[in-house]
Amino acid sequence: MNAAIRELEEKGKAAKAASKKLAFLSTQVKNKALVNIADALIDRLNEILIANKIDYEKAKASGMNEAMLDRLMLSPPRLEGIAQDVKTVAALPDPVGEVFEERTLPNGLKVGKKRVPLGVIGAIYESRPNVTIDISSLCLKSGNAVILRGGKEATNSSRALANVAQEACHQAGVPQGAIQFVESTERALVNHMLKMKGTIDLMIPRGGAELIKLVSENAAMPVVTGGIGVCHTYVDKSADMKKAVAIAYNAKVQRPTVCNALDCILIHNQIAQDYLPAIARELAKASVEMHCDKRAMAILKPVPSLNLVPAKDEDWGKEYLSLKAAIKVVDSLDQALEHIEKYGSGHSEAIVTEDHSAATRFLNEVDAACVYANASTRFTDGAQFGLGAEIGISTQKFHARGPMALKELTSYKWIIQGSGQVRP
Repeated sequence: MNAAIRELEEKGKAAKAASKKLAFLSTQVKNKALVNIADALIDRLNEILIANKIDYEKAKASGMNEAMLDRLMLSPPRLEGIAQDVKTVAALPDPVGEVFEERTLPNGLKVGKKRVPLGVIGAIYESRPNVTIDISSLCLKSGNAVILRGGKEATNSSRALANVAQEACHQAGVPQGAIQFVESTERALVNHMLKMKGTIDLMIPRGGAELIKLVSENAAMPVVTGGIGVCHTYVDKSADMKKAVAIAYNAKVQRPTVCNALDCILIHNQIAQDYLPAIARELAKASVEMHCDKRAMAILKPVPSLNLVPAKDEDWGKEYLSLKAAIKVVDSLDQALEHIEKYGSGHSEAIVTEDHSAATRFLNEVDAACVYANASTRFTDGAQFGLGAEIGISTQKFHARGPMALKELTSYKWIIQGSGQVRP
């Protein structure tokens, strides 16, 4: 066993020991630690940004693509946003210890469920240093210890953020070992971490398809996967034109490098002649490259100053993570639903329509973690849902789906109170 693996094992033991105490830590101490973290992010902003600049410049020089560079980059507004999210987590109700679904059985037994932490969360993530704080704050509030293993692209940034979180927690009286940061970026550590079933209770990968596949196929413990988002917006024949343009534009352009950004617009043929030129002109202002099927191309070709590309088979079901979008004309809601079923990733899907029955069908029949009527898919986010932050967006159906926050990081145990009952 090399030194890095020995260190990982030691950090695992420390996290496991801390988790036993965290499960019973008072809400007051947890909230104090979270406020400390938020304040420290601002107080030590320059230190964090210097570390991030080192990572960013190195990644750019290595040829990292724009989507990943955007996720890697920290800035004063982004750090202020992260700090505000931490304060929002502090303000949320503590889920630990909540008793729910209580009832009294005919024999007098009082039965209920009590919410408890999962234990130790393992997080393996790529060039997203903000994950360091998001996961740490949610784990802390939900009474879980966490072992963080960031990608080499963001080593300096993640280390600086982890140090901030660890020191802030220590000052508030949180048990030592609650937040563990794995310094080494050796590939062997990931494989070893995935086998630490007796230590880590849940593994969460945050990154690209390759990382998620590696973790889900090799982890000995339960895994929550997600984050790959092929997101569609279907513009129905009864759509309000102004809403439909604004929603699709926002979903594509507001931040194109994230998993809930729009990848494909589906347009009902009855509205396509009017809608397509309107949305295309707006997308062109943001330099969006439009990959169009034959019918969309025929409508848009006469419109000047558009960046049009004939769509290929691989454009359907593609997560672009850039200023590119696929565009397809469909003949019905049924055809749109079939396309989404075939090419969607189960992340976020939207319909724009003034027809209540069409909206209801879409919401009922689309199989995705988040399904929207008349709103941008960019809202699929823990903070936007009022959850403070998220540990990830699950596209699974078990045990959690969509943005994972405090309650998704807990389990429950049955609490049964009797007065001498015995089973006949």
